[in-house]
Amino acid sequence: MKEAAAQRLIFLISLLFWTSGQVLPVRLTVIPSRSQFFEHKSVTLICEDENRSDGWTVRRNTSRGNRTECKDGWGTPAGSTCNINYLLPSDTGLYWCESMSGSSSSSSSIQLSVSGGSVILQSPVLPVMEGDDVTLSCRAKNPTHNLPAAFYKDGSFIGNETTGNKILNSVKKSDEGLYKCNVKGHGESPSSRISVKEKPPTTSPPSSSSSSSEKLTNISDSTVTPGPGSSSVSLPVLLPSASLCVLVFLFLLVQLVVYLYSKPKVMKEEEERMTSLPETSGCSRGNRRKANQEQEML
Repeated sequence: MKEAAAQRLIFLISLLFWTSGQVLPVRLTVIPSRSQFFEHKSVTLICEDENRSDGWTVRRNTSRGNRTECKDGWGTPAGSTCNINYLLPSDTGLYWCESMSGSSSSSSSIQLSVSGGSVILQSPVLPVMEGDDVTLSCRAKNPTHNLPAAFYKDGSFIGNETTGNKILNSVKKSDEGLYKCNVKGHGESPSSRISVKEKPPTTSPPSSSSSSSEKLTNISDSTVTPGPGSSSVSLPVLLPSASLCVLVFLFLLVQLVVYLYSKPKVMKEEEERMTSLPETSGCSRGNRRKANQEQEML
């Protein structure tokens, strides 16, 4: 009984630690998946969590306003989706997801840049893992084919590409920085930040919560006021996990109290049983001896 109770306690403690690490992150998906757009184009922003709920809204910080919601004159909301059908340079800013319930839970923010010029740099919106290959594409507004482009990192020239595509092979932390491109005769793109996430150790199992919460924050040269989700790592939605942890902790506490309360009682019953055994055995031997004497007399 003691071993079973101890095993149950160990299991509950393990469950408590496991659930404390489980989170339900929300992420912002951009369609098409890039951080720079030409003006007058459209973009769709989708807030997604692991429950596929519609309890999220898209907010933004731009030069025109801080913490404004999708329905505040700049987008068309549809559940947790926000459609911007006619982008303008003034739509450049930070975008993130926020709970409709008014809680502080939010996703990481993404910098979107809308160019009134003729050139943009198409770079990944999703996280870039250390060791991955990353393609940067320099695009002119009205080309009939891909044009040669010059690429720059943190203001320094890093090479010309005749196809307009620059491939960063096996990226490292040192590859982080602000990238832009230039097409001769067309102009220069805004800058976008490429962030590199360190690859987790191969000996450690990957965590679904961390993989779903990792986001690449693309930041342009434009200056905007950071939003509550300006961190490059997703803030978790802690309420469901916290509630589960509290329930598990309370159950664990009750089990511990029951175990400690029942232990003296079980020990006392065991002692009484052990004490009564010799007396019972002696009585039985006496009865057998008396019966044998009576049989011999007969």
